[in-house]
Amino acid sequence: MSTGELAIEAGIAGTTWTKFQDGEIGLTFNQLKAIADYFGRTVFFFLENGIPNSEKIHSMQFRTLTSQKPDLSAKLTKIIEQCEKQREVYIALREESAKKVEHFSPPVLTSLSSDRKANQVREWLQLSGKRNFLAYREAIEAKGVLVFQTAGYKGAWQIAKENPVLGFSLYFESYPIIVVKKLESESRMLFTLAHELAHLVLHKTSWIDYEAEFHSDSKDEVEANAFAAMLLVPDDELNQISIDSKPKLVEQYREWLKPITRRLGVSTEVVLRRLVDRRSIAKGDYVAYRQWLTTLPQVGGIGGSRGYRHREPAHIFGHQFVKTVFDALGEKRVTMTKASKYLDGLRLSDMHKLRDYSNAHA
Repeated sequence: MSTGELAIEAGIAGTTWTKFQDGEIGLTFNQLKAIADYFGRTVFFFLENGIPNSEKIHSMQFRTLTSQKPDLSAKLTKIIEQCEKQREVYIALREESAKKVEHFSPPVLTSLSSDRKANQVREWLQLSGKRNFLAYREAIEAKGVLVFQTAGYKGAWQIAKENPVLGFSLYFESYPIIVVKKLESESRMLFTLAHELAHLVLHKTSWIDYEAEFHSDSKDEVEANAFAAMLLVPDDELNQISIDSKPKLVEQYREWLKPITRRLGVSTEVVLRRLVDRRSIAKGDYVAYRQWLTTLPQVGGIGGSRGYRHREPAHIFGHQFVKTVFDALGEKRVTMTKASKYLDGLRLSDMHKLRDYSNAHA
């Protein structure tokens, strides 16, 4: 970005900025703080000696994402940094706890066919009962992965609706991170979650995905999409679909596939894609359905009331993260102030409500 754009983002008047650049005046503390806040730093950053070194400031995972997408906004890069900081908090609290925790150790998938890879991971996750975004999230978290969901309301954890990013993953050998953008469609979020899991277990690298990546023909994206679809919609479920009952009109596909989409928490599009891959239906049927989708009215925003403010940390960081913080608080390893900071700056009254909500969930 240009220095002029930075001045606008920091709310510094153009004339003031020009005088500063010309050496006529200095910046006030509040102006320096505004610049630091924009980049997710404190004013103490300006007191550090020497020229900033990107490799010291940012992790390899962060640099991988920003090299993939050099046009990432400052807001999004700040979210990536926040995720890494939350991971550090989680690891520190876990290491000090006497309670056993499972570390990230996915099955070895080398040389397996695509369907066997999906089957192995499904068995590893030990899914049972209802399958939806929350069920998969908790199963993945139980295997040593941090799963964050961004907020639908404006704030530090929101990815704006107009931003094309749907999710990203940060690969670490222990406690990797998956971040899923909050959307109106839970089935869309579920597919993003499975897609990012694919990058972790198949490619073992950090990845950031725009909407376009989910329709990309690049090798890794095609592989991640295929894995996600097979993970969420196994063959035994597809076998229950009556192909002879396929409607002639694409607008009737949703009703035709409703039993399986409701049972598995997936979209009609994902099931159709699986049927195409198995050659149970023609690719033209899938393409026609996708074209029909574009004619439908767009779903409204995903904002909403913050009347349940105390639940937000559980939605953003997951119940496992929240429980870990409260365990540390109960064992007097952290203060209430620290715990509040780790849980999105909740007020004291909301902290008590969150603890009750988390205990009820457990």
